[in-house]
Amino acid sequence: MRIDKLTTKFQEALADAQSLAVGNDNQYIEPVHLLSALIAQQDGSARSLLSQAGVQVQALQAALKDAMTRLPQVRGTDGNVQVSRDLAGLLNSADKEAQKLNDTFIASEMYLLAIADDKGEAGRIAKQHGLTRKALEAAINSVRGGGQVDSQDAESQRGALKKYTVDLTERARAGKLDPVIGRDDEIRRSIQILQRRTEEQPGADW
Repeated sequence: MRIDKLTTKFQEALADAQSLAVGNDNQYIEPVHLLSALIAQQDGSARSLLSQAGVQVQALQAALKDAMTRLPQVRGTDGNVQVSRDLAGLLNSADKEAQKLNDTFIASEMYLLAIADDKGEAGRIAKQHGLTRKALEAAINSVRGGGQVDSQDAESQRGALKKYTVDLTERARAGKLDPVIGRDDEIRRSIQILQRRTEEQPGADW
């Protein structure tokens, strides 16, 4: 699989996973490295998606770090680490998931879907902390809204949208919006006050 088929955020996470492997003196970049890197990523979508899917994200991250300490260590790798066979298989699975959705580029959430079906350690740990494919697919559909990943910066743009805008539908579902229905008296009173001020000071900019 070509690295340039990954979104920018996914490529960054893979680089962070490599750093985790080097820092832990591991010879290979394993699935737990990449999943941990995705969860820790600033302005990434993985942590939010997993949380929406009902995963205990903080506990999952702790379990992944514990799993990394149990990986074989090799001194003096000098940063020369390779993608493990297990991770290569999951990346290929992520590629297949992206193709099913007719995505041009492979986004981070496709790797999460691959993890949801994974029978290895990363998949086992994720499932122990609440990951199910059905819940994850629902979270992904909610975020993507039926859209496709047709640019390498799709995830970055999605993160900016979430950072600088407010999803009123999501807030309403969570019960965080002050309801307007049933407050006719308050609305009428506010209109009367505004009308009165306009009559008192014609031309005033309210």
